[in-house]
Amino acid sequence: MTKKKEAFSYDVLREGEDVILRVDCEKYTRVPSLEDDPTTMSKTCDILAEVGHVTKIVYVQKRDYEYDSAQTAMLTEIARLYNQLVKQKIINYYSITEPSKYAEIQNILFNLLKKDPLVAYVEVIRIHRREKSYLTKATNPKIISAIKSYISLLEYIIKLLEKTKLVTIAKSHLAGYKPGDRSAYRRILNPAIKPDFIFTRLMASYPRDGEELDAYLVGDTEVTIFKLPDTIQSLYHVIPPEFKLSEQKYELVDAARRIMSEHKPKKSEFVDPERMREVFFNVGHDLIEELASYRNLRLRTKEINELTKVLVRYTVGFGLIELLLQDEKVQDITINSPMGQIPIFLIHQDYDDCKTNIVPTVTEAESWASKLRMISGRPLDEANPILDTELILPGASSRICVVGSPLNPSGLAYAFRRHRDKPWTLPLFVNNRMINSLGAGIISFLVDGSRTMLVAGTRSSGKTSLLGSVLTEIMRKYRIISIEDTLELPVIALRKLGYNVQPMKVAAAMTKGSAEVPADEGIRTTLRMGDSCLIVGEVRSTETLALYEAMRVGALANVVAGTIHGDSPYGVFDRVVNDLGVPRTSFKATDIIVVANPIKSADGLHRWRRVTQITEVRKHWEKDPMLEKGFVDLMKYDSISDELKPSDDLINGESDILKSIAGNVKEWAGNWDAVWDNIQLRAKIKQTLVDYANNSKNLDLLEAPFVIQSNDEFHRISDKVKEEVGNLDSKKIFFEWDEWVKRAIKRKGVS
Repeated sequence: MTKKKEAFSYDVLREGEDVILRVDCEKYTRVPSLEDDPTTMSKTCDILAEVGHVTKIVYVQKRDYEYDSAQTAMLTEIARLYNQLVKQKIINYYSITEPSKYAEIQNILFNLLKKDPLVAYVEVIRIHRREKSYLTKATNPKIISAIKSYISLLEYIIKLLEKTKLVTIAKSHLAGYKPGDRSAYRRILNPAIKPDFIFTRLMASYPRDGEELDAYLVGDTEVTIFKLPDTIQSLYHVIPPEFKLSEQKYELVDAARRIMSEHKPKKSEFVDPERMREVFFNVGHDLIEELASYRNLRLRTKEINELTKVLVRYTVGFGLIELLLQDEKVQDITINSPMGQIPIFLIHQDYDDCKTNIVPTVTEAESWASKLRMISGRPLDEANPILDTELILPGASSRICVVGSPLNPSGLAYAFRRHRDKPWTLPLFVNNRMINSLGAGIISFLVDGSRTMLVAGTRSSGKTSLLGSVLTEIMRKYRIISIEDTLELPVIALRKLGYNVQPMKVAAAMTKGSAEVPADEGIRTTLRMGDSCLIVGEVRSTETLALYEAMRVGALANVVAGTIHGDSPYGVFDRVVNDLGVPRTSFKATDIIVVANPIKSADGLHRWRRVTQITEVRKHWEKDPMLEKGFVDLMKYDSISDELKPSDDLINGESDILKSIAGNVKEWAGNWDAVWDNIQLRAKIKQTLVDYANNSKNLDLLEAPFVIQSNDEFHRISDKVKEEVGNLDSKKIFFEWDEWVKRAIKRKGVS
């Protein structure tokens, strides 16, 4: 049925709920455009009259010109009307006695209606007016009868045309409309144009009534944020570099892609995605260089590198998703089913929830699923419809959750949780107002005091990021063991910074029949791995019992920390004891609960992440810690001042946990003032670092490399001062630390 060599040969494809008419226009000498080219419209109407219902039309001519379901429906309606008029045979020589009128209406219905339905409508209206005029002047009964019959036919055709959506929308723009003028179509029809090697559909045109809020570059990608008049949701508009390629460069990439697509990557190649990308980049670079030389096209090395990046992105990469993840201001990306109908949504650092101008297709979604299956080694099928994994890309990393059928009845859906490129630190959170310097000082003190800690909060409250910042407070001399089902903690970055860290990956809570080790066994294994800090990425299921076993056993004489869902200390208790089955007495092994929750503005349009509570869990209660005063807030969020405030219990030294830390240190035992002084010293150091960074406009001072160096220096100076004066003199420690910071900034700056 398909004749590939002829212009306007076609295929009808089915992708999920979409029926796509794919028309080959490679041999057509003009650009295939419904809004500009009457031949394209006429040929398409003929095809639609033959094939019937389709939801999308795609013209292929080096690039893909895609008309969405709403635009396709308008043209399908015209094709259906054409079919109806042909089948009804309402026009015949006997019903229209004048040959000129017969030829006139036949030309409109069988020719003009297909290639220019708006002009056909205007012409029928004009003829109707003319015939009405003739009727008033006619005197011969036979002529009057013929004119009335003709007017009746015209009114029937007008009625049918006015029912179509195309005419309904364009009606207000048809005054003075002339044959050949296609401006009305340009108002209504607007295809998504993309290179044919890209499956994702992108709306490149800017919104007509949009107000520009922000514009910036992410590498070579143009990002513009628009405020739209019809919704409170902003538009995240992206134009990637591949959409701005010259014709010659585009043909180079397309030729290279066709050659590289013949290579079918094996599962083993996806085990190390970074290495695989490196190999494909080198091969692609050489291939593009050879093709450019063969075509006598001179390209600079920079241009070849740019084309190679595009090539890798659309062969072994994840397409436009990679560009979204490379934007440091993007936090979460959600892609809902059914594919091809709904744009990608994301959460932006400055503009909260946004929709994008990117619409992924079913083909693209299935390609991502196949790659993620191979990278993770985890199943994604009807027996295992949920896949949790992580993705590390150049310049970005993220946690991914994929949901397929039968859990998701309409196909595949994705959620990408972007991780920060560098580890979070407490000074960064102080700078972002998520926590204040005193709260950071207390957490630093608790980490050095080897307490057990749970970071609680709702979804997307910043729990894992806050836990990651706690890791940077652990001294590098200690060993850290992390246990996660999806690698989210900045373990690789910490290892590069000199930490003695061992990550362990266990089976996801929802995975069944996997070869991976269950989380509870993973935690128990750490008990046999010597004295280490134990960090559990997220406490979800049966591993909770093992975690509390690790806390109680005390074999881990260092920090034990993890994240858990819960909006308050009692919410954590309720989840751990009632939902996850940990005995009440075992819950007492928790020393500190840090609660992070999003805070919303009064208008509901804005939200900010804040640490809302730092609470200690006391040990002298039996059944209900809430009723028996088992929870004591050390700090509580004050909405008026928008920061954490110390409680009276903290100021007065009524903290069992802090006093138990002090009891093990000779200089602090029985001396609350010395403990409080040390906490305030740590807070002052955090705040001073933030002030130096802002005053010098060098926020690299707040990044992990310098913060860890600063923490090491603080401990070194503390030890030195203690040796010199016999106690921890806070003023002397701060003075020496301050001098060190100034020298460090002047000497080498911060990379």
